[in-house]
Amino acid sequence: MSRTAVREVGHDELAALKRLALDGALAGEVKVSCSAFAGRLDASSQTASRRLQGLEDAGLIERETVVDGQWIVLTEAGERALRREYDAYRRLFEGASSVELEGTVTGGMGEGKHYISLPGYMRQFDERLGYEPFPGTLNVDLEDESVRRRGAMETFDPVHIDGWEDDDRTYGPCVCYPATVVADGGEYDSAHVIAPERTHHDEDQLELIAPEKLRDALGLDDGDAMVVRVEER
Repeated sequence: MSRTAVREVGHDELAALKRLALDGALAGEVKVSCSAFAGRLDASSQTASRRLQGLEDAGLIERETVVDGQWIVLTEAGERALRREYDAYRRLFEGASSVELEGTVTGGMGEGKHYISLPGYMRQFDERLGYEPFPGTLNVDLEDESVRRRGAMETFDPVHIDGWEDDDRTYGPCVCYPATVVADGGEYDSAHVIAPERTHHDEDQLELIAPEKLRDALGLDDGDAMVVRVEER
């Protein structure tokens, strides 16, 4: 669960990102002049420039400056940021309370077992999730469409697990989302997706914890297809 922190963007920068997408930067490179873009944002050229710089610093756009403007394209992270906004509005107006993510079981690096077993986390799992997880995580490689859909999960209210420290180091906070795992071996409805809080984690993978070893409970092997239904409860 150890990852690198990512810079968050504010509402004004997200509005600029949406404007770029509407101008075509989601589909491919578009040429933008700062003054014209400022007019579309109803802001000064300096403000527009700062917002573009902020989006670039956050890895949401890539741009190349030329004599008469700049070529800009949204990155995959930029598209995911817009999808999270879309999913938040969809939840608001349509009441969406679950998302299904498809993928395949994959082997991990063993880090999950180490972190899950640490007493500072384990106490909180017991108190806030109602169980002590099996010491390890089930790793899932998401299909491309599910990578795009996972932003919907992040609009739900998770269970927060606080960061803590011991004599050696500080451990970061994480979040847990209730989930049902569906595979050929049946359904398991007492699992949680676990992810570092406000950090840069692998968007194409999920990590799952549960009271039991999910591989044994559902008879899973590497490469097996499965669905993770993340729900707001």
